[in-house]
Amino acid sequence: MSTPAASNQQDRIAIEASGLTMRFGELTAVNDVDLSIERGSIYGFLGPNGSGKSTTLRMLCGLLNPTAGEARVLGLDSRRQSEALKQRIGYMTQRFSLYEDLTVRENMQFISEVYAISRRDRKARIDELLSEYRLVDRANQKAGTMSGGQRQRLALACAILHKPEILLLDEPTSAVDPQNRRDFWEGLFELAEQGTTILVSTHYMDEATRCHRLAILDRGVKVADGSPKELGEGIDSLVIEVLAENPNRVRLSLIDEPAISSITQLGVRLRILMAKSQFSSEEANGFVKEKLSSHGISAEVDVVTPDLEDVFVTVTRPQKSNASDGAISS
Repeated sequence: MSTPAASNQQDRIAIEASGLTMRFGELTAVNDVDLSIERGSIYGFLGPNGSGKSTTLRMLCGLLNPTAGEARVLGLDSRRQSEALKQRIGYMTQRFSLYEDLTVRENMQFISEVYAISRRDRKARIDELLSEYRLVDRANQKAGTMSGGQRQRLALACAILHKPEILLLDEPTSAVDPQNRRDFWEGLFELAEQGTTILVSTHYMDEATRCHRLAILDRGVKVADGSPKELGEGIDSLVIEVLAENPNRVRLSLIDEPAISSITQLGVRLRILMAKSQFSSEEANGFVKEKLSSHGISAEVDVVTPDLEDVFVTVTRPQKSNASDGAISS
């Protein structure tokens, strides 16, 4: 018999996975992934294309049966109870998957019928979401003629029509502008406040930072798991930021140093990664200053707090990297 403490722990956990593995022939898309995700949280999967993010989401919602391992979602076995599970989750795909030749209201009407929302509640729920997602004046517009941001709001409204306990979002903001991304995330935080557990896959660093917790996936393997702050504190990297008049000269003067694992240029600044296990903050700062001085370069050098991109580079690409943008390329 379970104890009250164990019962409370089970009540707090929305998703528990152990050894989750998916193979397609000789390709292992997801390899031995463990997860524990609390109810009402926003949990992110960060990684490049092909890292296993979408495959993991599809296993968790019962669309794919894992080759090995198991997952319990809302207390249900994702493999054996997938039909019951599908009624309690919402899923928003990366590509717009609604009917472009139907109007906004017709799409929502169709989805409400798929989820067997009662006729008595159907119209009120659709009207509620049309208002909440600023689609009232678009209700009779065909979905295929809408902008990217409008389609995104429609897709999200349809995904939560049946008030799911878990919402899975697969690269949900890849086709919208920054303002629409910000508005979209404000809506996600409101849903989480209401108790919805949200899983979101992304390859954008700034988006992953918004998650309460996240897993970083690299070629199907979970290489890090925690809150953005915990991940930054836990990596074996010191981050040294250099401000110089000629940052490219600085980069070229340091790029062959074995003690430096990564140099990234961000405008007029450079972010340098060095192993925390080999240097203290003071030693790393002094090392960089000394090397620059030996090349006749004057610059401001400071040890700074790691951001999520620093974490990603450390846990997935310990070798030197010259990546300089905020999104991960495959």
